Amino acid sequence: METSRTPRRRGLIVLSALAVTASLTLTACGGDSAGDTTADGKAKVTVLRSNGAIFEPLYIAQQQGYFTSAGLDVTIKAGAQDTSQNAPSVLNGEAQFAMTDSSGFLKGAAQDMPIRIVTGLQSATTKTDPTDGLLVKKDSKIESFADLEGRTVGISALGGTIQFICEYLVQKAGADPSKVKFVALPTTSLTDAATSGKTDAIFSFGPFYFAGKDSGLRSIGNGMNDVPGMVQGLLFSSQEYLAKNAGTAKKFIDAVAKAIDYANAHPEAVKAIDKKYTQVPADFIDKHDTNHYDKNLNTTVMRTVITKMHEFDLLDKEPKDDALYWDQAPTSAGE
Repeated sequence: METSRTPRRRGLIVLSALAVTASLTLTACGGDSAGDTTADGKAKVTVLRSNGAIFEPLYIAQQQGYFTSAGLDVTIKAGAQDTSQNAPSVLNGEAQFAMTDSSGFLKGAAQDMPIRIVTGLQSATTKTDPTDGLLVKKDSKIESFADLEGRTVGISALGGTIQFICEYLVQKAGADPSKVKFVALPTTSLTDAATSGKTDAIFSFGPFYFAGKDSGLRSIGNGMNDVPGMVQGLLFSSQEYLAKNAGTAKKFIDAVAKAIDYANAHPEAVKAIDKKYTQVPADFIDKHDTNHYDKNLNTTVMRTVITKMHEFDLLDKEPKDDALYWDQAPTSAGE
């Protein structure tokens, strides 16, 4: 079990070391795999997906032939368990694109890694019911995020998106997030931590969130949906690859955009992919709604996330907007 209020130092040291390693590897290799093609002229592209979810549009683009029609030969591979660690693989040319979430990307951007977001995959929205959130025992005196002051909250990892969401919603409720104690626990142990009283609350997600509710835990708020527009899944690439392969990159994100539309219109296709590529039981997948996917990147919300992560000591510095987005990424200031 790992406990911390300001866990960023160790993570940033690791990121710095990985950035140096990636830079040295890139130099030794003489650049990424730009220009690699198949015998019939298709551009070879490798993309690293997450190990959990939100990767479904990638497989749909492959299954529906969107990549092939765009002249791309795309290989999808599972990336690092901590998706913020996918950046070195992109920088050294092992992959051309990779998945992560807002905090995972921002940690790299704050370390001046030459990476850029090319498209969104999913953002928090009020269009769907929560699939993550704060859970407490039914008889708990915690009724809102403000009541977390002086309490212990179990989360799957320190310093990332979930800790940020908790701190942000605590502050939004008028309380002091610095007075909340966060404990890192295995995702599979979160429900037990709350039901046994090991922690006062947990923030869980996906099937673990629903399993916690099924076990009798009570939810508070709407999870990440209380910050609509916050990017929960995105794809990024290296500046070098994008500079040399803008046409290929645009074809890639356009194909993903088509797949996002298809996924939202065909939930049964999403469920089929989840049954094949996740360890979630099939009956659970059939019982619950699928995600709502979104390519758009809300720059206003992202700026709020950056400012608040820095305020909460989760980022060393605030990267500027021109260090975040590829110039052809689907960005908007939102409403």
